[in-house]
Amino acid sequence: MRIFSLRKDTRRAILGAYAFINSDLRVRLGNIMAAKLNFSDIAWRSEVGLHRQGNEDSALVSQSLLAVADGMGGYVGGEIASKTVIEKLIQLLPTLENPELDNESREDLLSSSIESMDAAIAEIGAARPELVGMGTTLTSIALFDSNLLLLHLGDSRAYRLRGKKIEQLSHDHTVVQELIDQGRLSPDEIADHPQRSFLTQALMGKENLSPILLAYPVLKGDRYLLCSDGLTAVLDEAQIAKAMQQDLTSAVNSLID
Repeated sequence: MRIFSLRKDTRRAILGAYAFINSDLRVRLGNIMAAKLNFSDIAWRSEVGLHRQGNEDSALVSQSLLAVADGMGGYVGGEIASKTVIEKLIQLLPTLENPELDNESREDLLSSSIESMDAAIAEIGAARPELVGMGTTLTSIALFDSNLLLLHLGDSRAYRLRGKKIEQLSHDHTVVQELIDQGRLSPDEIADHPQRSFLTQALMGKENLSPILLAYPVLKGDRYLLCSDGLTAVLDEAQIAKAMQQDLTSAVNSLID
């Protein structure tokens, strides 16, 4: 597992499967007299799993931005694609955390970042033909001014636990989800569908992307989970919600073990 050091006290980017966050709306004062909300407690864990030889996931963990990217296109290509996307997010952090930036500008910045991420993957593919076809999902959440900004492409998911109620905040970019939305497939039929793993949106250097960018109000006690499809393929929402009610370390361990 690679760890990329950013600011030694609060931030790191990791190769990993998911990040789990507890928000208690703790307020910190910035250098320009601006109040700022941070993710107060974070726990993460990464496992290759039983059916893979390598880990293609990457994740970013900071006090204001968290992200999971699930690579595809072979172990090497998938790892490079997911790492590239996370590194692009890291470059955005100083601007995103500028207390003088309003939320509308942050939303624009996050939205436009998708183009630069996709272009970076395309550039790598052009220089290394053996990596053409690599790609990655991206699901990230940013916490600013009592609002949670969700940026999403692919089938990695973001969940919120409020009290004992779990809600999926992201919307899968998959063939089966489109069929469900159209009323042509029921959720119970997903597991046996031959196209259950086919994505309709992913960062692959091919442009024409339609990322989801949504804002959600944050309440004290909210808990958030970011995860790749390796988790949701084996656990249902009830099992995930039960795990999320534990302390953070126990939660991430019980989700995998």
